[in-house]
Amino acid sequence: MLNTMASDLRYTVFNTSQGWMGCLSSTVGLLRTTLPQPSPQRAIEMLDGTAEQAIWSPDSFVDTIPLLTMYFNGKQPEFLCALDFGQATPFQRNVWEATRLIPYGETRSYGWVANRIGKPAAVRAVGQALGKNPLPIIVPCHRVIASDGSLCGFSGGLEMKRNLLRLEGSTPGYQDTTGFRVKAGAHSTVKNSQ
Repeated sequence: MLNTMASDLRYTVFNTSQGWMGCLSSTVGLLRTTLPQPSPQRAIEMLDGTAEQAIWSPDSFVDTIPLLTMYFNGKQPEFLCALDFGQATPFQRNVWEATRLIPYGETRSYGWVANRIGKPAAVRAVGQALGKNPLPIIVPCHRVIASDGSLCGFSGGLEMKRNLLRLEGSTPGYQDTTGFRVKAGAHSTVKNSQ
């Protein structure tokens, strides 16, 4: 449950080419987004019960909706909207911020994220933090894969993860029995900019 006053929360539901999405924001920024759902009601449910505390306000998302719509139309938007990570632990915040650095159409390993935040032994904890990511797509946890290139762990399911990576054009080097494995080295080709 959020510690934000209900009068400070806004939400909306909108349709994309992939399904219905929900967004929730506070006065600080975007708090939660859903992955595409089959109905508006399901998108509201996926906001984890917070929509019933919030005010319906599509106008609060005039910058976010076009970007998410663009993303699901196969374009590469730049998500510069304000985010509210106030409910996150410092570790989660660090993991989510590092994950936002993964470029569109590329993948990185859980180990890469752990190294990026200065905690190379925290690979499993990185996975747990990504499992609690309240802003899928904007915090692109679908771009994080196992060190061997296999897909694993995604709150929206592995099929959704595959679809998102395909949408971004990340799949040409993937192949195994499920048709999905990254080329060797492709998950570690980023330079440390610090």
